[in-house]
Amino acid sequence: MTLFISFVKRPKRLFQLLFLGGNCLSSSSMMNVSRPAIHPVDALPVAPTAGAIDRPPVRMKDVQGMPGTTGGLILRLSQFVPALISVSVMVTTSDFRSATAFCCLVLAVSLQSLWSLSLFIIDAYALLVRRSLRNHSVVQCFTIGDGVTSTLTFAAASASAGITVLINDLGQCNVNHCTRFETATAMAFISWFAVSPSFILNFWSLATH
Repeated sequence: MTLFISFVKRPKRLFQLLFLGGNCLSSSSMMNVSRPAIHPVDALPVAPTAGAIDRPPVRMKDVQGMPGTTGGLILRLSQFVPALISVSVMVTTSDFRSATAFCCLVLAVSLQSLWSLSLFIIDAYALLVRRSLRNHSVVQCFTIGDGVTSTLTFAAASASAGITVLINDLGQCNVNHCTRFETATAMAFISWFAVSPSFILNFWSLATH
């Protein structure tokens, strides 16, 4: 009763308690609402799509004619066979030792046949086991070998062709085996012609590595 009388006697105090207190309470609650607590949330991992899982990785295709390809295997075989024919025809000729050019041709095409046969076996093995030979050191070795053997074969074949033409011009084919000389020289040129694509492709791959 006494508390009621005191509020009646002090209406201004009652007004402050009822209105100002409510405003302070509402403003403090609004401040709490306007400043929410921020908690860091970890990003969810993105699941790969079905297409990305099923799609195989992209691999660079080997150019046909490069080591370890079917084209390279065919090129090595086309180098080996004419070189083998050339050295066989020249060696079976009894008087090939009379000209230095013919001796050089035998040595050059013998080296060419051994080199091409070795690379033919390597290419065949690489195709069987599905192994790539696009290694910098391997390509460098193949490029140097093709360059050396092709240069020797071309030089020896050119010299032998000059000697053969000279024998024909002198009319000495009746006492010499001109047909065998011409066949051996032609096979040497064919072998050199087949080595050129291998050398160019290997050199191009080495230059663009």
